[in-house]
Amino acid sequence: MHKKYLTQLGKNWTGLAALSVILIAGVEARTWTSVDGSKTFEGDLTSYDVATGSVSVTLSNGKRMKFNQKILSEADITYLKENGEKAEPASDTSSTSSVSAKPLPDVLPDSDGKEADMSKPVKVFILMGQSNMLGFGKTSGLKSATEKGQYPYLVDDSGDWIVRKDVRNVRVMCSGSNPWNTHFNDWLSGDNGSGATGGKFGPEIGIGHYVGHVLDEPVLILKACIGNRSLGYDLLPPSAPGYEGNKDDPTRTPKEGGWYAGVQYDGDTKAAKDVMKDIGTYYPGATKCEVAGFFFWQGAKDQGKSSKYEENLVHLIKDLRKDFNAPDAPFVCATMGHEKKGGQITDAQLAVDGKTGKYPEFKGNVATFYSNPVSKGGGANGHYGGNAETYMNIGDGMGKAMAELLQGN
Repeated sequence: MHKKYLTQLGKNWTGLAALSVILIAGVEARTWTSVDGSKTFEGDLTSYDVATGSVSVTLSNGKRMKFNQKILSEADITYLKENGEKAEPASDTSSTSSVSAKPLPDVLPDSDGKEADMSKPVKVFILMGQSNMLGFGKTSGLKSATEKGQYPYLVDDSGDWIVRKDVRNVRVMCSGSNPWNTHFNDWLSGDNGSGATGGKFGPEIGIGHYVGHVLDEPVLILKACIGNRSLGYDLLPPSAPGYEGNKDDPTRTPKEGGWYAGVQYDGDTKAAKDVMKDIGTYYPGATKCEVAGFFFWQGAKDQGKSSKYEENLVHLIKDLRKDFNAPDAPFVCATMGHEKKGGQITDAQLAVDGKTGKYPEFKGNVATFYSNPVSKGGGANGHYGGNAETYMNIGDGMGKAMAELLQGN
């Protein structure tokens, strides 16, 4: 993105690559401006890595935001150079992500319509869960919402759907460990009918727009799931000890052509890995990819049945990172829209959020989006009546949570 600007910047960068990370101390908060001048935000400059262009800013709420200098105006970059040359080297020991993320505005702007830089690996976000992750929001309802001014980043000035050429939307599905099929493979747009019968969508549209906005790399939203699956049995992760619901087979024993604890976990993860092995088919022009994050929306099948949901969820987070060789990949889950705090499944999901402190290893890399306040009624088992705003609001919430994790907040 911004190739002309980056070329000019490169010409002025001679001789600076050898400088180390520079900590800027005692600098007052300033207003930062995006390269196109459309967005601003305020914060104290914390650190600046001249060699990589990495910038760290502390916001007024105390949160740390990290991003690359190329998103900033020329005046801001000049400011970084001048202050950097006067400062003493120091190290920044705060938690960081391997992904460089842009600042996140209060309201997403329209996509610039540009294709991604295909010299970079595709950042893959894997979406798992059960039927509501699969998607039952009505696309017709989403169109009506945009006509009322909601989700303005989904449509252009003429009211037509915006198609993102930097975010690919893919859905694959299998039943258990049976062969999987591709059900959707196209650029992300508000009219992506990616549900069970078409004309329906899940949280992937909101998710895709948020991560697509904060990342310069090509993005693949990869949904691998099916409905009516429990975390306590069908989706049981490999390291979880046993499962609940089948007293005749208390171990995780694969059975060829049969059903066993964890069979859907095995099927969904295999399908996702197969897609990544064939990345050029699912992201035109791509030759390499890597997992950048995980999303999980599930719970109805376990409601009232599993006392080990929190334990199993912890195993899920760790096992997915291990299975996809992505130990630092952020993980975001969402609660069921109909259940308030105090519910067994909701409280279990909220407990793994890194901000609670219950699991110190999840600090800064796991977040739970509490969806009840943005749900428009109905229950998870009834797919919230297909209400488009419920699915869009939860997708937005999950996407924003991921964007914040990618920024190191």
